[in-house]
Amino acid sequence: MSYEQIALFMFTTMVVLLATGQRFFGVIGFVGIFSALTLWGPETKSMSFDAVITTLNWYPLLTLPMFIMMGYLFAETGIASDLYRMFHVWSGRLPGGLAIGTIAMMILISAINGLSVAGLAIGTTVALPQMLKHGYDKRMVTGVIMAGSTLGIIVPPSVVLVLYGMIARVPVGHLWFAGILPGLMLGMMFILYILIRCWINPQLGPPMSREELAAISWKERFKLLRAGIIPMVIFAVMTLLFLGGVTSLVESSGIGMLTTLIAAWIKGKLSWKTLLSVTRKSLGVSCVFMWIIQSALLFSKVFDGLGAGRALENLFIGQWELPPLAIVALMQASFLLMGIFLDDTAMLVIVAPLYVPLVKKLGFDLVWYGVLYTITCQIAYLTPPFGYNLFLMRSMAPPEITLKDIYRSIFPFVLIMLLGLVVIMFVPQIATTIPEWYFSK
Repeated sequence: MSYEQIALFMFTTMVVLLATGQRFFGVIGFVGIFSALTLWGPETKSMSFDAVITTLNWYPLLTLPMFIMMGYLFAETGIASDLYRMFHVWSGRLPGGLAIGTIAMMILISAINGLSVAGLAIGTTVALPQMLKHGYDKRMVTGVIMAGSTLGIIVPPSVVLVLYGMIARVPVGHLWFAGILPGLMLGMMFILYILIRCWINPQLGPPMSREELAAISWKERFKLLRAGIIPMVIFAVMTLLFLGGVTSLVESSGIGMLTTLIAAWIKGKLSWKTLLSVTRKSLGVSCVFMWIIQSALLFSKVFDGLGAGRALENLFIGQWELPPLAIVALMQASFLLMGIFLDDTAMLVIVAPLYVPLVKKLGFDLVWYGVLYTITCQIAYLTPPFGYNLFLMRSMAPPEITLKDIYRSIFPFVLIMLLGLVVIMFVPQIATTIPEWYFSK
């Protein structure tokens, strides 16, 4: 059996085991160590320990639990609901104003949290009931919340970019800076779509009535602006200290965590019960990511040892003679196809050992490619039948919102993300300008 056939067998075995409902990190870890022992003998048993040591020695990984805990604190202490109330009042007169305010809230939440699930939970519990109450179309509502929550994995601090940086050996700081403009661009594209669509058809997102706005005094409106100050201060403290060279990336995440705790305490919402709940949830998510990274490192080492990357390089460049950008487009197309069935971590583990060396050989920037991969992950979160956000929305949405409604709601936003993906492919400076400018200094 050739090495290419062995690599294909590993991939097939992994897909079959995943279909049985086994834990993802257990499947890839098992396939990796079993293949290593079968191919190269008992001396390879140390590979699993090497993966553990590599993970534990990777200092930037300490940012994960900090940012995850910040997101849970925002959700459980009422900071996020206050933030939405602010956007609710100040954008309510626009066509689709509450939906626009939801996207704006998601952008701010994303700037202090690296996960999509936190934004989705906040949007479903805080924004969804309000938009339905004000007569918004249920498909517009669910699409806005699901698409807006995906910004959490590209706007820094992004956990997905941390995982990509770990496997691709790219500095996380460069990746986070690269995600700023693409994340804001996608957010603005969502807002523009909502504004145009609701202007054409106001029934999809009716503006707040004059009577409802008149019931809120200007004094109360300006008082609500304070709700937006808290996340902005937290983000500013973290970012400015890091940009100024006062703190490292990990130290900035710790300061952000401390600032969030202080904000929750000042609001009077920080209790031992809340702190215990948030800590348990954060620890659970962080441990899962640790296991995934360790298993991914082991799996990628075996794949690399089989020469699967060189085989792919020979196929694209040697046999098909494709131009470099066409190869990248083909890679993204394969991500989109896999995203129908797999989550972002599964896609990264399966193809990163193959694609990253090839992207580097073609002369492309791995930071730019990390942004392309992350946008593809955003699309994967929304594509039926197994989009992660689709099932989360169904589990948290009220009964009147059916799975059919959820599936139909996401197509305009998926098309917008595809457009954003194409734009960044052909204009890489959108992703590379900020990290190049900052780190050149």
